[in-house]
Amino acid sequence: MKRLLLAVVAALCLQPGFCSMVASATEDFTAITELNFVFIHGALGVSCTQQLLADTILEYAPAYVYLYERDNPGVKVKINVLNRCYPNDVDIDTWAHNIANSVERHLPEEGSIVFIGHSMGGKSALYAVARNIGNLADRTALVVTINSPIKSLDRYPVAGGGSFLAYCRAALWNSTGGVCLSAATYDSSEDGRWVAQNKHWLAFISGEKAPLSEQFDYGGIDPYPRDMDDGAIPIEAQYSEDADVVYYGEHGHSEFGTSPQLADFMAQQILDYIFGGAVACSVYVRGGSFGHRAGWQPGTDHWRDLVGDILGTSGRLWHWNQSYTRWQEWEDIISYHPPTHENDRRSRYQIRLTRSSGLFTGIEELRWLKPDSPQDCRVYLRTRAAPRGYVQVDWDIYRQGLLPPGAERDHYEVKIVAGTTLAGIKKVLWASDDPRDLRLEISSQAESPFHWFEAQWKVFHRESRQRNVIDKVLLPLASPAGHKGK
Repeated sequence: MKRLLLAVVAALCLQPGFCSMVASATEDFTAITELNFVFIHGALGVSCTQQLLADTILEYAPAYVYLYERDNPGVKVKINVLNRCYPNDVDIDTWAHNIANSVERHLPEEGSIVFIGHSMGGKSALYAVARNIGNLADRTALVVTINSPIKSLDRYPVAGGGSFLAYCRAALWNSTGGVCLSAATYDSSEDGRWVAQNKHWLAFISGEKAPLSEQFDYGGIDPYPRDMDDGAIPIEAQYSEDADVVYYGEHGHSEFGTSPQLADFMAQQILDYIFGGAVACSVYVRGGSFGHRAGWQPGTDHWRDLVGDILGTSGRLWHWNQSYTRWQEWEDIISYHPPTHENDRRSRYQIRLTRSSGLFTGIEELRWLKPDSPQDCRVYLRTRAAPRGYVQVDWDIYRQGLLPPGAERDHYEVKIVAGTTLAGIKKVLWASDDPRDLRLEISSQAESPFHWFEAQWKVFHRESRQRNVIDKVLLPLASPAGHKGK
């Protein structure tokens, strides 16, 4: 519906009579907003990577401008675009100064800047603004990063072992310039924090569905076998906690440069963010860890874990058979009642025989008390002990931990944080089709004997945010020209 509305408004703006009315209506404006969109490509990239997105933003911008000027009489909005090639294998400081020099030479002195940087271009834009290189901080309204290596990449294990720096120079970007060193060792989180607190930072992120997924194994090599990545950058490295994050799906590092659908999505998200529309941002909800160790018998051990639910209650049962001659059984109903206001459902239970007196003593039967009632969290447990024997059982009951009505999940991130080689995570799926259900089913494996791993998982939900960047960059008509940095 939004796209249809924008198309209708854009079409009206192309009608000569209509445009003349708009022009005459804005002749007596009292304030002006001049937005300068500056596109910055990534390492070993060219301006063509950003061309489709730049064209799409220019296609939609007139409709946003018209609606904004209509709702704000006396305001005039002007848009300029700068999409140039930069030396693409230099260190981040040189790259930032090149951006500042380009802005000084090719943009008008007035108006605010919206940087849209892909990969190292986004990282360099954050650096330039946070450090006020060329006085860019004075003029910047927003920095948009697309699949940028915000965090230092040397913290992420690469294929074959070794450091990201060596891998980058030899294979990924095949460059001995400063770009690999900056990506490997410079963490942009503090730059991002400054930009987010003093300006605005919108980060687009994407990645594969599981660490060992073959989706973006270009040339048959997974660059980050322990992480979910886009073929070049782990998804976790593409943002930090201060950004407004938009997850746009399972897409490769530069796919937006050739996909009209992705360019369309990003253009509307960016323009919505600027002009006060709602943008669905990814927000962390909960996370945890798990791990496995293979046995001693040769082969491959496989596991499937359910994570993302919430522990409702835990407890312990202990029974002792006082008879000298009779076997004895006990039937217990383990009760748990989730908070009624959450209307939650059961997820799973874990029952562990932690102590027993010997053979033929233990758990005889275990099940949900009412298997067909998903909101009944009670567990039926039958245990048995030999004469003078005892049995001890520890138990946990989990509920799904659904999001509130109206809320929806966004994406997940799973990675291996420690372990040996020949161990990995093959598949990650949402546990159900319910958009409020944050649980994950994770399939993993390790070669025997004794290979192991420890993993972390995170789940995120969507949160609607409105930033209305344009209202903060209005300039009075009589104001002096913007200050230019050198």
